[in-house]
Amino acid sequence: MPGVAADDRTGAPPPSRRKRLIALLAAAVVVGGAAYSAYYFAYGRYYEATDDAYVSGNLVQLTPQVTGTVVAVNADDTQIVKAGDSVVTLDPADAKIALANAEAGLGQTVRRVSGLYVDNDFYAANVAQRTSDLNRASDDLRRRLAVSGTGAVSAEDIAHARDAVSAAQAALDAARRQGEANRALTDRTTIEQHPDVLAAAAKVRDAYLAYARDNLPAPVTGYVAKRSVQVGQRVSPGTPLMAIVPLDGVWIDANFKEVQLERMRIGQPVKLTADVYGSSVDYRGRIEGFSAGTGSAFATLPAQNATGNWIKIVQRLPVRIRIDPRDLAAHPLRIGLSMQVQVDTHDESGTQLGAARNTTYRTDVFAQYGAQAEADIAHIIRLNESAPRSMSTKPAAKGAAA
Repeated sequence: MPGVAADDRTGAPPPSRRKRLIALLAAAVVVGGAAYSAYYFAYGRYYEATDDAYVSGNLVQLTPQVTGTVVAVNADDTQIVKAGDSVVTLDPADAKIALANAEAGLGQTVRRVSGLYVDNDFYAANVAQRTSDLNRASDDLRRRLAVSGTGAVSAEDIAHARDAVSAAQAALDAARRQGEANRALTDRTTIEQHPDVLAAAAKVRDAYLAYARDNLPAPVTGYVAKRSVQVGQRVSPGTPLMAIVPLDGVWIDANFKEVQLERMRIGQPVKLTADVYGSSVDYRGRIEGFSAGTGSAFATLPAQNATGNWIKIVQRLPVRIRIDPRDLAAHPLRIGLSMQVQVDTHDESGTQLGAARNTTYRTDVFAQYGAQAEADIAHIIRLNESAPRSMSTKPAAKGAAA
């Protein structure tokens, strides 16, 4: 219409209204920027977060220490086993025979060495007898020499007496040498510590360990995973049979960008959430250590950046986070699950390197084998060291009764 203004015809706001809208928008931007700046300097700059984080843990491989045929598998995937439980059993027939031979050899050695100690008394008595013979021969010679001037004893008798003394002296020397030789085999030692007994005991120990290792116990308490062993399978030392995962000792590997690491320190508190439980479940943790290199540095094929078309890529560094065991017990995690990680960097008193605590993993389930072997050896030595009288008199009593 001719009487309508141009701004009204186009529907555009008047210049004064447009200026007010621009001013309001600018004010909103300034207020938003100020609010974000206040948030960042008061709170946001003290927190570093990432969703590139996953649950990690130990995969304890169960492997045989001896060659054998599998006769029993007592656990399967997803099942829990306790430390020391028998998980896999190998055929013990060959090892049992070898152990019996070694035990018999130890018994024979103990009896032979015990005889050496008994021979010490025998050779001592033999030396005493030979000494008595020498004294008697010497006395006979002196008596003959005393009356030789009277003609009562012939020169031949005196010669025979001298020969008897020489023979008695030679017999005494031989008896002493035999006694010394036998004492050399038993001097400064006992039956248990005799070298021959120790050698035989070592064979028993080796055979016992081979026999005991036909039973494969669980090294730790955890869940069975990656079971590949089957009954009837012939296995050799080092063959992976299954993995046992102790879920009570898992940790978080969080991959932070290198630009996020400036304020991060060992020991700083961490808030975590797991995708499997959602944001309603929080985990508490602490930074335990930083990796010695980025993920690309430890890759099988590291990136080679010495090229003309190089493009800078922000690297990520794995950070290990320890979870509070109480939170982990209340809400268990599995290896490989995704996590959301937020690190509180208020406390910068720690360090990034050099302050991480050392972690030790060990199992005592195999220590009993050595103790059982020593008990078996001590039992064999005790039985063969000296035969009890009751054992030697029982057969005679039975024969008399018959």
